[in-house]
Amino acid sequence: MTMLGVSSSYLRRGILSTAARSPRLLSSTRRPLSPNRQSTAGMKILAILYSGGEAAKQEPRLLGTIENQLGIRSWLESLGHEYIVSDDKEGPDSVFQKNITDAEVIITTPFHPGYLTRDLIEKAKNLKICITAGVGSDHVDLNAAVEKGIEVLEVSGSNVVSVAEHVVMSILLLVRNFVPAHEMIERGDWMVSEVARNAFDLEGKVVGTIGAGRIGYRVLQRLVPFNCKELLYYDYNALPEEPAKAIGVRRVADLKDFVSQCDVVTVNCPLHEGTRGLVNADLLKHFKKGAWLVNTARGAICDKDAVAAALKSGQISGYSGDVWNVQPAPKDHVWRTMKNPLGGGNGMVPHYSGTTLDAQARYAAGTKSILENYLENKPQEAQNIIVGKAGYETKAYGQR
Repeated sequence: MTMLGVSSSYLRRGILSTAARSPRLLSSTRRPLSPNRQSTAGMKILAILYSGGEAAKQEPRLLGTIENQLGIRSWLESLGHEYIVSDDKEGPDSVFQKNITDAEVIITTPFHPGYLTRDLIEKAKNLKICITAGVGSDHVDLNAAVEKGIEVLEVSGSNVVSVAEHVVMSILLLVRNFVPAHEMIERGDWMVSEVARNAFDLEGKVVGTIGAGRIGYRVLQRLVPFNCKELLYYDYNALPEEPAKAIGVRRVADLKDFVSQCDVVTVNCPLHEGTRGLVNADLLKHFKKGAWLVNTARGAICDKDAVAAALKSGQISGYSGDVWNVQPAPKDHVWRTMKNPLGGGNGMVPHYSGTTLDAQARYAAGTKSILENYLENKPQEAQNIIVGKAGYETKAYGQR
């Protein structure tokens, strides 16, 4: 099935596969060990993380920062390995690009990604494995990694609850017109009608998710108590009958038809060739007039300028999320300040939905587990493997 020139088989982020539907999302299912790989002593491990500043010094549970370094420095150095951690990732003189040439392991994060392009992969002569401390490996040129035999792994399931909760929060703050109401209070004003004229109940609305995998399904689960008129999903892979029946969700096979039925659309699919720019000017024309759009997947799935124009015109009433097409977002990025005709509708925040303190504990532990398996020549957990030695191990980034 093909929509908008895009194979619908591309739309996937761990779509409730047999393993994902199990209550044990992080099960011990493992891929067989490659007999050819030998553990390497004294290797260089490069980590590109985000700067936590004073907050990270005060809060050691901010494990995903350059200050707290995923909590693994002492362990790695006790094994004789070199561990380089930095947030400096832009340009040929950056710590990232200078050290990628001879690093054996690279650890990156979706929140401050080191973009591992094909050119950099060509220069990374010693690189064997890329680890995402979190979920989402679109910052790696996966096709180039396959060609070079470089493994790509992420901590599957580490952020699903965190992001699903953020999605529900984002839906509510748009539908209830929360941000303009709070800004009014900060200004010292009080004019209830100014905010109430664009505030609605979530009850009785149609809410749909693009992608019904681990996150998308959990969003739908959490919306059940709100008594929405209907819950919909668009995904090339149909949910099994039992999970679909449990939440009363209906699948819509055509994307334009899907968005035309929704009061709220939430994007919960991965970014790759088939989903980049998926929500564009043409698709936005098919949205219900005044619908709300939430994106906590990847910023580049939504066309930056098309979204801003749709919000300004009132075609959509609001756009909320924490993901940007470039991270960190430039200070003049249009999503920072865009508004609907009534001066609201913007719920954008920095990329933090999947890096709560709870999520950081999970992805730091998962990163260490992946490293342990690699260093000790043990098999990896199957659901964490994006690219294995033999190529793609998942369809989460499209049919390959």
